[in-house]
Amino acid sequence: MLLVAELGTRLKEARLSKGYSLDDLQEITKIQKRYLVGIEEGNYSIMPGSFYVRAFIKQYADAVGLNAEEILETYKKELPSTPNDQVSQSITNSPSRRKVTKGPSNKMMEAMPKIIVGLFIVVIIVVIWVLWQSKNSPGTSEGNTTSPEIEYDTNAKPIDSAKDKKEKEEKDALKNDQKDTDSKEETPTDEDQTEEIKQTISAGTVEADGATTSYTLTGTDTLKLKIEVSGPTFVGIRNQQQQELLTDTRVYNAGEVVEFDATTENYVRIRLGNSTQAKIYINDELLTYAQQVVTQNIVINFNKEQ
Repeated sequence: MLLVAELGTRLKEARLSKGYSLDDLQEITKIQKRYLVGIEEGNYSIMPGSFYVRAFIKQYADAVGLNAEEILETYKKELPSTPNDQVSQSITNSPSRRKVTKGPSNKMMEAMPKIIVGLFIVVIIVVIWVLWQSKNSPGTSEGNTTSPEIEYDTNAKPIDSAKDKKEKEEKDALKNDQKDTDSKEETPTDEDQTEEIKQTISAGTVEADGATTSYTLTGTDTLKLKIEVSGPTFVGIRNQQQQELLTDTRVYNAGEVVEFDATTENYVRIRLGNSTQAKIYINDELLTYAQQVVTQNIVINFNKEQ
């Protein structure tokens, strides 16, 4: 009973380390005080039954912070056996129990269903494989069956590769000739290029008043003005005698375009109320402003080509 005494001592020490009295432990576990004393003294005869011994010890151990399963496992040999343990032990030790053994024949009978199922699965796999091989083999009638995706035209004529090659070369040559013709039509003539090169607009000279810039136009016999307005700005055009050439002198709004043919004049002055919102084209060539001031006069001195 040394282990039993050790069990009771271990539980008691744990209780005292927690600072619990037997009355406190009785309140916590709801186990009568006399049963708690019996556990600490190893006196299990006062217990209502062997089942309650283990149950009370487990509650005691949990209450004082010990691992109840470890306690029961450590001291299980010294604790009273429960009725279930006795029945299990008697069954294990009974002569009839010891005589029941499984021979090779019994094991074979138990394994037979599994063997049959395994053989059945193998047979199915082999049959499927054989059918698949016979279907895809080139030596079988099914393997030689023409696929519905491939159709052969029995009336097709043999391909004359040399003839086709010659026709293709002729078509390519015809396409190249057409491209050359188109490129010639799109290429400007020498006369057009000469006309574009002839027109020259000088860089512009800022006059003493700071608001007027003079440009000289040469190399052409026409002077056509176009002014594109992108925002409210005043536009006026005068000749050298300060006469208004533009009949509709006013403030133009975004999107409006002023066009005027000044070919008959040798001098024109364009008045812009806001040059940042107006672009001037001379014979469709954009004029680059020599100075960036808002209100300015643009003077075009036209040296007409004779």
